[in-house]
Amino acid sequence: MKMPASILISTLLAVLMGSLAHAADEPVSRIIVTGEGSVDIAPDMAVLVLSVNREAPTAREALTANSAAMSKVLEAMTGLGIDKRDLQTANFDIQPRYTYPNRQGNGADQAPKLVGYIVRNSLSVRVRDISRVGEVLDTSVTLGVNEGGSILFTNDDPSAAITQARVKAMGEALSKARTLADAADVSVGDVLEISEQHYSPRPMPMMAKGMMAMDSAESVPIAAGENSYKVTVNVTLAIEQ
Repeated sequence: MKMPASILISTLLAVLMGSLAHAADEPVSRIIVTGEGSVDIAPDMAVLVLSVNREAPTAREALTANSAAMSKVLEAMTGLGIDKRDLQTANFDIQPRYTYPNRQGNGADQAPKLVGYIVRNSLSVRVRDISRVGEVLDTSVTLGVNEGGSILFTNDDPSAAITQARVKAMGEALSKARTLADAADVSVGDVLEISEQHYSPRPMPMMAKGMMAMDSAESVPIAAGENSYKVTVNVTLAIEQ
């Protein structure tokens, strides 16, 4: 007795699907490795954060004094050839300042006394000619910058360096995988998953004490050094027995 073609096809499909499901349930042997790569290049741009801090008995007086000082700094920056697109307010705040009297003889606390207001205005400055960073710092402090900010030596387009670091990181990861596979007497199969992280230079703080010291310096010495762009990759590969 012959089995109808439709029943035969259905039976074959059921067997095939069952086999595929069973294969899918089997865990894939794998190797998980991490690779790191870095490339060092000279920076071609600096980003400064310069802050003006002014205190006065009233908020209006503090704001007026701060605005006058920051206006001079902004004018000087354009005079040094800094484009307006490279000047941006990074932070602005007004804070009351209180004094806290000592305890009275009966142990009761006196209420805090409002003695004035502090206005802080921070300016982010991109300096695209690193040789002028010292001049920018010296000029800004002379004209009113009196609180520490930060300085970041960076690169306008670090994509090429990051790509080189990425290639190095992947090469190291694959080399590790082959070494582990050889030691285990197995073979490396297909790459199953790749993830990456990359790290760029961070701003370096300039403390207020250091900023005040610049006021009497004829020029501010600057050492740009090199930037290190690092990439870490996590790679999962199948193992072929």
